[in-house]
Amino acid sequence: MTIPRESDYCAPNPDADFTGSEPPPSPPLPNLPFGCSRSFEWGNLIAMDRLDYPTAHAVSHTIAEHFRREVKVAGIRADIPDAATIERIINAAFWASLRREEGRPPTISLAYLPPAGSALLVERPLPLDPVTLTKLAPAVERPGVHLGVWNNGAGGGLAVWGATRLIPPLCFVLEVIEPGLLVIKHRRADPDGKFANVAVLEGDQVKIVDAEGTLASECPDFVSTLLGFDPASGSADNVLLPLALSMRAHHHGGSLLVVPHGSDAWRKSIVSVPYQVAPPFSKLRDGASKDAIDAIGGLTAVDGAVILNDRWDVLAFGAKLGRTESGPFVEQVLVREPIRGHTPVKVHASELGGTRHLSAAQFIHEQRDSLALVASQDGRFTVFGWSQRARMVHAYRVEALLL
Repeated sequence: MTIPRESDYCAPNPDADFTGSEPPPSPPLPNLPFGCSRSFEWGNLIAMDRLDYPTAHAVSHTIAEHFRREVKVAGIRADIPDAATIERIINAAFWASLRREEGRPPTISLAYLPPAGSALLVERPLPLDPVTLTKLAPAVERPGVHLGVWNNGAGGGLAVWGATRLIPPLCFVLEVIEPGLLVIKHRRADPDGKFANVAVLEGDQVKIVDAEGTLASECPDFVSTLLGFDPASGSADNVLLPLALSMRAHHHGGSLLVVPHGSDAWRKSIVSVPYQVAPPFSKLRDGASKDAIDAIGGLTAVDGAVILNDRWDVLAFGAKLGRTESGPFVEQVLVREPIRGHTPVKVHASELGGTRHLSAAQFIHEQRDSLALVASQDGRFTVFGWSQRARMVHAYRVEALLL
């Protein structure tokens, strides 16, 4: 691949009207691809709309092959884009993510599908370019609203035809999360479930989700759910998934433990429970409401761990974890990331991160029929489970699946 020159992406604007000797400050740039120097942060990005984003070309064929394979396995009809179309959509979305509308970066979701009569249609299709996407972003920034993208016909290229909430299974969706951060995903069979992530692009960093390899690692059911597979305990999708999203959203960090119902063995690994819930809070069962999910997600921001059983009864929060007097001490943990090309690595438990991570690993080492979810303030999210095959704690870094 030819590496673009610095001047291909960034340059100071000689026509800027500066009133002082120094240029005015500007927001920091994201991780720009190959060769964009931060020495020009005060200048304008020029000609972004007309330049290629190298990562788009690098991943487009892999993503196109993924969608072809998924459609074949599912045995359904789906309108999937080819590699060239995927590259064009990624290019437009990436450069749009670096722009501002009323001082705010755009958050956009693009769905590749033909116009439908039940959707909101514009009279004349709009060009798929960064300027158009940035202008439309405020209208579609709410969750679940997507800009529809399709071929305009007669050599007109790709165009935005309107907005929709109805997305068919395996429809190609690209979401702009923040400047320079894009997620490619598709809807699963459940219309109300979280989309299955396919790839995460951040500047020149690419993470392709490796579902098959992760499933072969004896991963917990919750990780299977995040990968787009329905484990035997399907209710995990209705409870743990929105809880994990809520935990990550409050940015305080937090811990959540799932213990077997009908057993108090987990108490042996708890130093104290300052806030016990009596009677147990049972409103998470049978499809929890958003209010209930957010209420419990908020409890994870309290110092200590939230404890609920595998029937989704909330038992306590603020629980302080600690090793039992005679219990085994966790030494090594196998860290995995469900990303293609990732090599699992054994690390000493003290190298996992902060106290939350070490405490969660120790808890699972003792309570091997339990599950621990840990959110960090910086957005990292780790799922701890016991592997019978490896006879050790596995730590799955799954933040790429939660975007």
